[in-house]
Amino acid sequence: MHTNMAENLKDKTAKGIAWGAVNNGAIQVLNLVFGIVLARKLSTEDYGLVALLAIFTALAGCIQAAGFTQALANLKTPTHRDYNAVAWFNIIAGCSMYVLLYLCAPLIAKFFNQPLLIDVSRLVFLAIPISAIGIVPQTKLWIELRTREQSIASISALLCSGGCGVWMACNGWAYWSLAWQQVIFITVNMLIKYYFTRWKPTLPVDFCPIRSMFRFSSKLLLTNMLTVTSQNVLTFIFGKLLPISTVGQFSQANKWNTMANSFISGTMFSVAQPVFANAGEDKERQERVFRKMLRFTSFLTFPLMFGLALVAHEFILLTVGPKWEPCVPLLRILCIGGAFLPLQSLYHNFIISRGRSDFYLYLVTIQILLQIGITLSLASLGITAMVAAFSALNVCFTICWHYAMRRLCPLSTLTALKDTAPFALIALGCMVVVHYITLWADILWLRLALRIVIAALLYAGIMKLLHAKVMDECIAFIRKKG
Repeated sequence: MHTNMAENLKDKTAKGIAWGAVNNGAIQVLNLVFGIVLARKLSTEDYGLVALLAIFTALAGCIQAAGFTQALANLKTPTHRDYNAVAWFNIIAGCSMYVLLYLCAPLIAKFFNQPLLIDVSRLVFLAIPISAIGIVPQTKLWIELRTREQSIASISALLCSGGCGVWMACNGWAYWSLAWQQVIFITVNMLIKYYFTRWKPTLPVDFCPIRSMFRFSSKLLLTNMLTVTSQNVLTFIFGKLLPISTVGQFSQANKWNTMANSFISGTMFSVAQPVFANAGEDKERQERVFRKMLRFTSFLTFPLMFGLALVAHEFILLTVGPKWEPCVPLLRILCIGGAFLPLQSLYHNFIISRGRSDFYLYLVTIQILLQIGITLSLASLGITAMVAAFSALNVCFTICWHYAMRRLCPLSTLTALKDTAPFALIALGCMVVVHYITLWADILWLRLALRIVIAALLYAGIMKLLHAKVMDECIAFIRKKG
């Protein structure tokens, strides 16, 4: 019985990761295409203006969800009563947040000294109540590991929103094209997920499940708010201290960095917490599951992120154009820190799956306070120094997440290093070698192509020579599905 359950979980995990990879891969390709077109059509000021609103939208989204997505995932058998209570809470919270932010729009515009933010923010903030309606269908698909349906919804929404955004940008809508793109994506995504789940909120509503889940979810609410603050704090600080065009340059660099590391994080997030929750109370089994996902994440994240840092200059100039060249050094720095974010995401999901949202809250609080303090203390040195310090802290803080996880799972520090460090060192070595052996190529597109091909072949070849088990498992899985 135990063996069958383990095999079933392994099969679900493999399928979930496969569909998660398809989903995130397709999304990143589409984002790449739409992002290139929009960046060529729009100005640095357009991007900077819309980027200033990200922290408000993200915080409002946390408040409306209130941590109940993870709380539902931790219930053994969530019922319609549980889902219904969460759905109505989300809808009420989402609408309330929109009204509040609508009224605060003039204050936001005054804080950043950008009068245009009044009208554009009121459109962007519409995504908050719309996404609130779709939280429960998203949660149901996530808990049930229905990554195929999630993939279809996300890709369809991106095609619709990206197409509309590009059309608007080509017709002179400037920053409005970015604002409408966000609203359309949320709307289409929500509608398709409702179609797949065939679920809908009903009346009357019983809010008792909310009270029973609140102790767990309230800690996650605070933690999620701190997490999104951490992710957007640089843009917020830069928006107050620096010209809007500089904010736009950072926004462009951060967008490509986020696209790359979210490919890994999104792939693993689609299955991580449900898989960890289904691993049961067997400590040894928990460790085996976590280590396998840690190796797989390391196998992908380090070559991808270090590789993006390697080709950043050629990539930016060839895709979005010379006007974005100032963002290249920022992108390289962000990629180094971004390589460790998917690993941290695994630790986050494991800690949450064990019901210890208090650990999560405590560490995220410390992390964001350090980020804000370090960033502001280096403001006089310029944006590059602030971004470098921010990224360095993210790298170092991975150690803190590991020690928090050790309180719940007997995974030694040495074992974790054995599972991650070889991939990081090999990937870094490959990128350094490729950098020097391709310097002779003066043509940008040739150098970009050479660096991508040689780096991929060199990394894969070394993995094969070292008989990396994770690579053999990936190849076996692909052959099986083929």
